[in-house]
Amino acid sequence: MLQDENPFVDGLTIYKTDGQHGSNALYADKVMGDILGDACGLVFTHPAEKTLYIAGDTVWVKPYVRALQRFQPQVVVMNIGNATNDLYGPIIMGKEDTQRTLNILPDATLVASHMEAINHCLLTRAELRAWTTEQGIADQVLIPEDGETMTF
Repeated sequence: MLQDENPFVDGLTIYKTDGQHGSNALYADKVMGDILGDACGLVFTHPAEKTLYIAGDTVWVKPYVRALQRFQPQVVVMNIGNATNDLYGPIIMGKEDTQRTLNILPDATLVASHMEAINHCLLTRAELRAWTTEQGIADQVLIPEDGETMTF
């Protein structure tokens, strides 16, 4: 089980971060809260590499913001498909959260993931591409195809 800080070999350290897989109202519903469970992200640091933050299944919450501020990652993988519960709203981030993340980390590269994967992911790649172009952030928000590999 991962602890808050996990040193590995050759200078690699993995940090566990907190998240929240839906709204406070969703977690007040014991059945839904139990179904979605705890959420976490992972930050990978190494002296010779860019810091990578895989945010995981989370909505925009204070622990996410604190992780951005603490680790200052150069690359952030965001589950951004705007997966939505009919009763309680989003259970992961949506397109606006890319801009919010870049407001905190203006030089970061974001990788959009978890889109078009399941029926309650409402945000499509095409919609995200159009939106990031409108916002002038398309060069910082990478939208990989299924199975595509990225190197940083």
